[in-house]
Amino acid sequence: MHVYIAGGTGAIGTRLIPQLVERGHRVTATTTDPAKRGRLESLGADALVVDGLDSAAVGEAVATAGPDAVVHQMTALAGKLDPKHFDRSFALTNRLRTEGTDHLLAAAQACGVGQLVAQSYTGWPNIRSGGWVKDEEDPLDPDPPKAQRESIAAIRYLEETVQKAGGTVLRYGGFYGGASDPMVAMVRKRQFPIVGGGTGYTSWIHLDDAASATVLALEKDARGVFNIVDDEPAPASEWLPYLAECVGAKPPLRLPVWVARLAAGEVAVSMLTRTRGSSNARAKRELGWQPRWPSWRQGFRDGLAAEA
Repeated sequence: MHVYIAGGTGAIGTRLIPQLVERGHRVTATTTDPAKRGRLESLGADALVVDGLDSAAVGEAVATAGPDAVVHQMTALAGKLDPKHFDRSFALTNRLRTEGTDHLLAAAQACGVGQLVAQSYTGWPNIRSGGWVKDEEDPLDPDPPKAQRESIAAIRYLEETVQKAGGTVLRYGGFYGGASDPMVAMVRKRQFPIVGGGTGYTSWIHLDDAASATVLALEKDARGVFNIVDDEPAPASEWLPYLAECVGAKPPLRLPVWVARLAAGEVAVSMLTRTRGSSNARAKRELGWQPRWPSWRQGFRDGLAAEA
């Protein structure tokens, strides 16, 4: 098929393009930076420079490409996250998840494209009560910390809009596997502490596994919402010391909740003490997907080493 990827130079896009090309698909991918066109072409894609917030440009690009499927991978998460002002850090990504989704969907519908796959996220958007592992039927958090409300609202908008249009939502877990992973740098500098009992859960996913699930969602024309995570949701008290060991860092510092709240705010405390993990049962069952790194234990040890 011919796949149009909006946001081709992002963490997933650069892994997704070569996997699609290897399986015989044609790819047109976009970037907002003209200097990155060569990067997309080197991966095997036809490259376009498009601002995802410019509705006319998006419409023209999709019409020119004439794809069979559109993939929404547009985010703006390369900068440093300020947990005290979470929504401020996510402001452009939130626009891409709302306005950008509208522009892509309108372009796809105008060109008769019947398949839309969009990137979402699972973890901190999950409801933070009840069991520690959630599936796709569990609701998003109805009462997030104040500094995170706009970001969860943007995710909710994206998911509802794409589903109403008959599209596919892929809720990726926490990414790892990039050669310049900022989380690894923080762990090495002991800037990523265990807060309280470290009870907040994370579901991880290696970037290559996230891309392979996306390929299957396209090829199987799957519809609905899928958690794209590994097999082992885990609390920070387990995965964080193990990650430090794998990257040759000293054990993480431990902070009382009240100190962390003063230093980093309520969002950081909630994410490290209350966030729920996610189940991948639906993706494995309906997509026939099996992650190469089924556990962060193996992925941190071998997957990160491979990237390094």
